[in-house]
Amino acid sequence: MRIGIIGLGRMGGNMVERLIRGGHEVVAYTRDQAKVKAAVEKGAIGATSVEDLVGKLEAPRAVWVMVPAGKATEDMIAQLRPLLAPGDILIDGGNTRFTDDVRRAQELKPSGIHYMDAGTSGGVWGLKVGYCLMVGGSAEDFALLEPIFKTLAPPDGYLHCGPVGAGHFVKMVHNGIEYGMMQAYAEGFELMEASEYDLDLGKIANLWNQGSVVRSWLLELTALALEADPGLTSLAPYVDDSGEGRWTVEESIRLSVPAPVIALSLQMRFRSRQDKSFSSRMLAAMRQQFGGHAVKKAGPAS
Repeated sequence: MRIGIIGLGRMGGNMVERLIRGGHEVVAYTRDQAKVKAAVEKGAIGATSVEDLVGKLEAPRAVWVMVPAGKATEDMIAQLRPLLAPGDILIDGGNTRFTDDVRRAQELKPSGIHYMDAGTSGGVWGLKVGYCLMVGGSAEDFALLEPIFKTLAPPDGYLHCGPVGAGHFVKMVHNGIEYGMMQAYAEGFELMEASEYDLDLGKIANLWNQGSVVRSWLLELTALALEADPGLTSLAPYVDDSGEGRWTVEESIRLSVPAPVIALSLQMRFRSRQDKSFSSRMLAAMRQQFGGHAVKKAGPAS
């Protein structure tokens, strides 16, 4: 089938290629025409504008938006709305908050435009191994676009999770779990790095993926990172977050469901961004006051 994809970044560009390999026709657009040209060289139909992309699709049209969540996605949907017709389907594959999906679907309903949310996991490896897709929307729209989902995903790698918003809700929780898993691995490897043993952390990461109960794709990626840079000296100790961890914690509060591991893993990401933590100084001061523990004095610039 033919589908339009807007956004040709690290994931969008690879999704275009995977769909073309699967026999689909893809109309591709992004503001950077060099990326459009690269997609055309791989077999895509290039578009010079959003209007051009919509014009190259046949009704009922399907347009997959793969741009950063937030304002960029909101602006793109606003631009698409007057160009689409009743029965057309708009799919948001970014990391949107599920409540925004519900609102958008209601806003588009009077125009007869259908809306779907597709939580997409797989990162830059998706081209090779496929994307795990968590889809929200009507059963009818899901059935219509299932050939697209089936091509993008590995076997059994896509699921209709429920109505609009369900896909991104599941993806949000997925990313919250990811935060906790990553934090546990990071703490464990730091313990081994600090021990008196001369441990090869890369070999241990690889070892644990051979039948261990803690084996995972994240651990495979850890092994690759340690193989390339055993001491991770090329990386600054700064960990960003893209929103899903925060939303997961907020939902745990709203639903009164305890999620301490996810909450603390999010807090540790905030902690990583502090070059000089006042809380750490406060802890040292209290230890000195109540127990006379030795403290390290800060330098003149601290």
